[in-house]
Amino acid sequence: MKVLYAGSFDPITCGHLDLIKRCSEKFDDVVVTVFNNVAKKYMFTCEERVEFVKGAVSGLKNVTVDSSSEMVANYCRKNNIKIVIRGLRAVSDYEYELSMSAYNKFLNENLETVFMVSSPEYSFVSSSGVKEIARYDDKFKELVPENVAEALRKIMGR
Repeated sequence: MKVLYAGSFDPITCGHLDLIKRCSEKFDDVVVTVFNNVAKKYMFTCEERVEFVKGAVSGLKNVTVDSSSEMVANYCRKNNIKIVIRGLRAVSDYEYELSMSAYNKFLNENLETVFMVSSPEYSFVSSSGVKEIARYDDKFKELVPENVAEALRKIMGR
């Protein structure tokens, strides 16, 4: 079964990577897609984010990396993907993700959303939180893959 794990991954974190690894153990084909919303401001370019994800998942044989600026529902239709994986860190994530799931289903009736709960050690990790910590403390390196830590270190002048 082919599934999509989508995000902006600005940058990819160890929480994202943990979820991708768990998906790769449960599904035949995992497509990790870096979505680029032109209305959002990113720290890293789409190309950089794709490279970070590729570097982080390089050892996972059934994981491919792509990028897109279209809607998730349309991307899935074009790529014959019927399941979207979404991670939940806390109850607050659930409300937003439930709403997005309904929109995706409205736009693509064949699309289902499967929620996976974050591993406890990553339940607090977010890309925005990592970027904030990186401004002030080197401990951010524990929350991101090595290739991302190096890029963040350079941007932050650490």
